[in-house]
Amino acid sequence: MNPNSIVHVIDDDEAVRESLAFLLVASGHAAQTHGSADEFLAILKEVERGCVITDIRMPGVDGLDLVCRLRESGKALPVIVITGHADVPLAVQAMKAGARDFIEKPFDDHTILGAVTSALQCGDESDAERARAHVIGQRISALTRREQQVLRGLVDGQSNKLIARELGISPRTIEIYRANLMTKMEARSLSELVRMTLTDPERSR
Repeated sequence: MNPNSIVHVIDDDEAVRESLAFLLVASGHAAQTHGSADEFLAILKEVERGCVITDIRMPGVDGLDLVCRLRESGKALPVIVITGHADVPLAVQAMKAGARDFIEKPFDDHTILGAVTSALQCGDESDAERARAHVIGQRISALTRREQQVLRGLVDGQSNKLIARELGISPRTIEIYRANLMTKMEARSLSELVRMTLTDPERSR
């Protein structure tokens, strides 16, 4: 890990941010906490390397707004969004706006540490990313038409019920398609599935 890389933890819940900071420091990362996105943005000019962990819902500037502002500022800081199950559509929007990952609550230590490690290592992956994008494009092309329709609904942040209503099939059938998608795409989580799809330029427009 680059010694100048700091993990910036942003959450209006003091207990949550201090708990995350403790976990990160105990695992060898440098961490800095912020009680709001506004507080973090106030010191953004001083930030050079690292990544951001932010809650999606906060007073003032929320996680989605923060992702957009970081993109507009030109700061290449990977952002990991933490979200409750009901806020998954917001998290998907954040990924479309430039967030690297989202993690649903409750999450375990292994999941958050893995996401941080990946975010801190994402700087020099252009060749590998291009190769991976090609593989992902092939996987998506191999999906059936119905599976691609379900995938598009998931990437748009729609619930199983809404996708089922739009496609005229049952929510239980959507669950089966969703499980098949995860297997065929070799995705371990919904966030990874979304990230894969956004990697494919033909389907992320």
